[in-house]
Amino acid sequence: MDSRMRRSEAGLIQRRVLGATGAQSRKQAAAPALIQTDEPRSAGLAVRLLTRLRLRERSKSLLEQAGLRWKVARLAHGILAWLLIGFAAGWYLIPPPFNRSAFVLGPLAGALPLVYVLRKARTRLRKFEAQFPDSLEFVARSMRAGHAFSVSLEMLHHEFEEPLAGEFRRTFDEQNLGLALDLALEKLAKRIPLLDVHFFVSAVLLQKRTGGNLAELLDKLAYLIRERFKLRGRIRAISAHGRMTGTVLSLIPAGVGVIMFYVNPQYAQFFFTETTGQWMMVGAIVLQLIGYAIIKKIVSIEV
Repeated sequence: MDSRMRRSEAGLIQRRVLGATGAQSRKQAAAPALIQTDEPRSAGLAVRLLTRLRLRERSKSLLEQAGLRWKVARLAHGILAWLLIGFAAGWYLIPPPFNRSAFVLGPLAGALPLVYVLRKARTRLRKFEAQFPDSLEFVARSMRAGHAFSVSLEMLHHEFEEPLAGEFRRTFDEQNLGLALDLALEKLAKRIPLLDVHFFVSAVLLQKRTGGNLAELLDKLAYLIRERFKLRGRIRAISAHGRMTGTVLSLIPAGVGVIMFYVNPQYAQFFFTETTGQWMMVGAIVLQLIGYAIIKKIVSIEV
């Protein structure tokens, strides 16, 4: 009897001491999280597959470069949905035995969301790169007028358009909220993987450690970037013939195959019905892709 009373008293004391904490913990568990996670718990099989293949962070970085407010789950589910739509359309709409091309149409359709994101990212980075020299000169003039470097970064948000304004605004906010300037600039270089941005971040960090005239350094860097633009334009003009040749040589076999399919369909059925013809078609496609990649590598000159 005494032991039961002692246990009940001990339980009462424990509830009185921890009662508020327990109620508070229950309220916190019921309340929504202040900081949302990147993906919901029910992200799906596609996101788990990307995580296992170590492509989730790469996909997230690609979406940031494209300026899209998508989750990785949305991109993964879009790829999976388009893959199924392309396969179903090829299998059910194309008469047999040509419906086996659905195994090719499915992956091609599944790549459409990824191609869209890549094009958006490439366009956004080119626009940022075109604005970057003017922004460096603006920061240099602002520092000569007496403003601090961080204030000059914040002023870029009001004087320039997207995407440069948003990226430097984010860098200023991160630094203003307590993140070290070195880390904020390194995160900028990670979000914008351009050689010019890496030069800018390295120059600012080096000047911070060793001292010197940062305004003059930024002016020289802007001049160097503009000279690189001029040289790149000359190289693109010279290599235009090579790029055109690679495109034409890659499209000629595909065009001949389509024409042959309509002119002599019985001859073209060999590549779909016979095992030897299927392997020949796969080999031809692979060799065409390899040839196009080699030509593109030859005419692509980085400056």
